[in-house]
Amino acid sequence: MRGFSKAIITGNLTRDPELRNTPSGASVCSFSVAVNRTYRGADGENKEEVSFIDCSAWGKLGEMIAQYAKKGTGVLVSGRLSQRSWEDKNGGGKRSRVEIVVEDFNFTGAGTRGDGGASDYSGASAGSNAAAPADIPDDIPEEIDLSEVPF
Repeated sequence: MRGFSKAIITGNLTRDPELRNTPSGASVCSFSVAVNRTYRGADGENKEEVSFIDCSAWGKLGEMIAQYAKKGTGVLVSGRLSQRSWEDKNGGGKRSRVEIVVEDFNFTGAGTRGDGGASDYSGASAGSNAAAPADIPDDIPEEIDLSEVPF
């Protein structure tokens, strides 16, 4: 039987994305997303927990993320889970890490850009030729009336 791996998260970048190139010349962008969860505890009080999820995006998708995203930017990320293992150079034994290898990426508008405006670019994916943020018209409605959706 063949396995299946898919992860979808939404949250805010915890730091500015880091873009670097491999020795073979491939570009890879690394970033981390904070995902908040609110739940009611046994005592009846609302509690919040935060998970920090590491992500990596390769090629043009990674370059686009590095160019337009920054710490605090709201994002929706989907991709496959990948586990890496290595030997700690400082004698700490074998280490491992699970991260999301990004296949699709959208800005959610939850964070802000450097100019203080909401991030309004969405639609980036590993195989798309998505438009840059400047190409999106300003007259997109903030809210959509779901009764007008034909399906």
